[in-house]
Amino acid sequence: MTLIGMLHHRADPNKVKKAYAYSGVAKAEGVEFFYFTPGKVDIENETILGKYYENGVWIDKEYPFPDVIYNASYPLTEKAERIVDYLYDRIPFTSHSIGDKVSVYERIMKGKEFKEFLIPTLELTNVKMLLDMINLYPKIIMKPLSGHQGSGILFIEKGDDETFKINEAGNISIYTKRELLALTLLKMQKEEYLVQKFISCQIKSGHVYDFRLHVQKNGEGKWVITSIYPRIGPLGSITSNLGNGGYTAYLDRLLQEEFNDDWFNVKKTLEHFSLSFSKHFDTLYDGTSFDELGIDVGIDDNQKLWVFEVNWRPGVPMIFNGELDVARNTIHYAKYLATNNRPPL
Repeated sequence: MTLIGMLHHRADPNKVKKAYAYSGVAKAEGVEFFYFTPGKVDIENETILGKYYENGVWIDKEYPFPDVIYNASYPLTEKAERIVDYLYDRIPFTSHSIGDKVSVYERIMKGKEFKEFLIPTLELTNVKMLLDMINLYPKIIMKPLSGHQGSGILFIEKGDDETFKINEAGNISIYTKRELLALTLLKMQKEEYLVQKFISCQIKSGHVYDFRLHVQKNGEGKWVITSIYPRIGPLGSITSNLGNGGYTAYLDRLLQEEFNDDWFNVKKTLEHFSLSFSKHFDTLYDGTSFDELGIDVGIDDNQKLWVFEVNWRPGVPMIFNGELDVARNTIHYAKYLATNNRPPL
């Protein structure tokens, strides 16, 4: 029987909602599953004090090193990182980091096949680059390199009188050029940023929106579509992220309302892009194969598709009750890894 360990930084699996779903799916699939943290790993004896779920409670049990590890979060300390690195060198991990936004952009650009879908983007290393970009594109977006859930994003629009309209989390201000450069410099001192052309993707009501293409590997190691759903931002917002007040809707209904007779073709385009892009994305990283991606794309007024962002640990909206679908694909892929990709010791 395949033994899968779920690695997380939280000591209590009751605080990790998906741990229950993964445990349930594993049991249904005939797989032994346990939850553990780096601190419970005994490297010398190659054992782990993990927890398994039974009759409504998580119970401690000692396990040998598992056949495969579903690494569900980052290690939070240097000691934990050393332990995770030790396990990574010996046991197949399901998940792998794709890097920050700029490195992902550069890999896709270098891969060429999908570069036409990329939004013009630069890593912001000095304030002059911001001015150069806004001279090329009067509407731009400035966002943190390692940001998530739409946090820290600024929308900047050039006015006619050397002023700039700034929209930050729905708060709109007018800046002079000097004030804009001072704000940019202050932001850059705190964290790294990129700047890119603003692509307008709005539904008929004026709300911004995009599509999350959620794909996973299955039990044959092949990409499958877990879900495709629209993400709609609050009126006046510049982002559609669900963590910042955005909401979702059923895909077919939104496509029918927004694209009329073209809706089915748009749906098929999204489905084809989900799988073809994911297959190509795997080839951009030597020796690394991904288990799950969340690809955020937009469709502009000319029905051109743009890639906004690629995520390697996408969440699942509660409305769709997709946790079991995600867990099933992960468990199946973990079984595939245990059988086919175990590295030599």
